[in-house]
Amino acid sequence: MSDYHIRLYEDSDYKVVRILFARGMNEHSHKAFRHAISVPRNWLFMLVLFLVSFWITGSIIMPLLVLITELSFLWICSIYIYSSYVDQCLSDDMLDIQKYYLQRDGGCFWVAESGGVVVGTVATVPSSNPRAEKHTELKRLTVTRSHRGKGIAKALCRTVIDFARQRGCEAVVLETSSNQIDAQKLYEKMGFFQTHIIRLTCCTGRVLDFIDLFYRYDIPTKRGNL
Repeated sequence: MSDYHIRLYEDSDYKVVRILFARGMNEHSHKAFRHAISVPRNWLFMLVLFLVSFWITGSIIMPLLVLITELSFLWICSIYIYSSYVDQCLSDDMLDIQKYYLQRDGGCFWVAESGGVVVGTVATVPSSNPRAEKHTELKRLTVTRSHRGKGIAKALCRTVIDFARQRGCEAVVLETSSNQIDAQKLYEKMGFFQTHIIRLTCCTGRVLDFIDLFYRYDIPTKRGNL
């Protein structure tokens, strides 16, 4: 027997749901940092500045300070790209969850509860793509670290897929980032497939080589096992 159950969001969940979302997103900063260091143009740039500063000063101290500064810059960018996204969401759809999700036609918001504590969330709204009227978008999927590996995220995904099927939708779509490896593996195991990618062209996005990934799950015309 599972030690959790999924239910509709209630106003009393507001604070914990926002905290779960923020923590879940911000924890990807270190993955973005590791990826940024591995980008050839970044480590080549750091190497060049290291050698140039050593050639100019003849001392190892200045090159080390330059290297530390460069790494600090990448770390700040990694934190900023997720924290700014969190701030944007908390002041947008996550500001009034009832209005944006539950009071919206085709929208819904669920939480996973274990031992009387909310440990996961997922939401859905109609796709914003005007050419995909029968598509619904999976959003705000997160599970607290202490309850991962228990099938909660998979159950939350199924909840959205079942909701979409009952409403006669043709597909479930979603967006994630290239740093969210575990999420990608989950979606692909659930039957989602990648449709396209978008590389962020802003300064921070280029520095981090940040990529948005888009997935879709086609709902079978006949009910079957997912």
